[in-house]
Amino acid sequence: MSLHIPFDNSYATLPAGFYTRLDPTPVKRADVLAWNAPLAAELGIEGTDPSVFAGTTVPDGAAPLAQLYAGHQFGNYNPQLGDGRAILLGEVIDQTGQRRDIQLKGSGPTPYSRMGDGRAWLGPVLREYVVSEAMHALGIPTTRALAAVATGEPVYREQGALPGAVLTRIAASHLRVGTFQIFAHRGQIDELRTLTDYAIARHHPDADGPMGLLKAVCAAQSELVASWMSVGFIHGVMNTDNCTISGETIDYGPCAFMDAYHEGRVFSSIDQMGRYAFGNQPRIAVWNMAQLATALIQLFDDKERAVEDATAIVHAMPGQLSMAWLRRFGAKIGLSAPTADDQPLIEDLLTLMQTDGADFTNTFAHLHTDQARDQFTDRDAFDAWAARWRARSPDMALMKRKNPQIIPRNHRIEAMIEAAVAGDMAPFERLMTALSTPFDLPADLDDLRRPPTDAEIVPATFCGT
Repeated sequence: MSLHIPFDNSYATLPAGFYTRLDPTPVKRADVLAWNAPLAAELGIEGTDPSVFAGTTVPDGAAPLAQLYAGHQFGNYNPQLGDGRAILLGEVIDQTGQRRDIQLKGSGPTPYSRMGDGRAWLGPVLREYVVSEAMHALGIPTTRALAAVATGEPVYREQGALPGAVLTRIAASHLRVGTFQIFAHRGQIDELRTLTDYAIARHHPDADGPMGLLKAVCAAQSELVASWMSVGFIHGVMNTDNCTISGETIDYGPCAFMDAYHEGRVFSSIDQMGRYAFGNQPRIAVWNMAQLATALIQLFDDKERAVEDATAIVHAMPGQLSMAWLRRFGAKIGLSAPTADDQPLIEDLLTLMQTDGADFTNTFAHLHTDQARDQFTDRDAFDAWAARWRARSPDMALMKRKNPQIIPRNHRIEAMIEAAVAGDMAPFERLMTALSTPFDLPADLDDLRRPPTDAEIVPATFCGT
């Protein structure tokens, strides 16, 4: 069946300075490794054509381009980044009326590749496919994975020759804080105003001007980061070019889900100072919003008033984050309407977990059973906490709905990638099946919830380059 994608492109109508138009680079061969048929149906895509999702064929109606943006990377401003290995094919209006981007990752070099080859190898492609779809199943705003395609060409990295692949990523958009930063930094106020109007219309139509947009993005990011924390997720590289205006999780590079709980947990191999550690994510989210505020202030003639307004909005964000965190963690211990008085109860459990190295996911998943205390070595301390907790009459049904039984653990992902490189996609397919119903895991997949043995621990993750 021939492929039909109902493109309805809007970003390509923006001024030429927002992007560079170019086609993806063709590949030797296109073999579909994974295809998300339910998502394709949501997008109104009919049929399949591997050559399109490998970047070899440009489909009718597409408007291929690489987007321009800048960003703070580990706190240091880079004045020009952009899509160095990705091409936005175009946009569709999905079955719910929402506009969605279709982007190819690993589709070849662009003017923003910075001496890179613009390609991706199979490991990071499958990691993003698995983790982004797992996040979706967990109910966390995220980009989605439509297809993973092998290219038949090697990609050369420090490890040597690796199998090449292309990921088709679906997003509400690829607008980032860094998209605003580049025009503000360059003093291109007309472009900045055009971008702001576009972002409001596309993502936050109820926002009243630039400050309304800032307020809406702060709210969306507060909810997003709190949701990450509630499942033990560490993004790993919360640079401003990886911070979306839509409030979706994007760019699954050195990301990971914690096994044993620790507030200072870091997995990214390049985060030597722990800037993006698990417990630091709320602070970084606020910092990122301050950078967006700095860019948007450039739109106002009365800079002093704009600074006051933006400061008030950003300074309100820690409170928003705290409230979102309390709602989510309250639900995890069965409290449907937690109050500030419940926060010490939650924090005391996390302290016990950190002291004992208890598994984050399994502790919460078993909290409504007698198996929860088995996660702890100091069971007397847990029993004392549990007595306080039971006095709050927790809702066990709520806990079952809010605590996943399974997450994509690092050691399972690494084993899946190793098998896929050897040509065996069965572990990928089994993992995807389990992660599609994280709150109701079938008994025959129960082994996938097991934490790693000491020999299986994956201490560091790497960027998907």
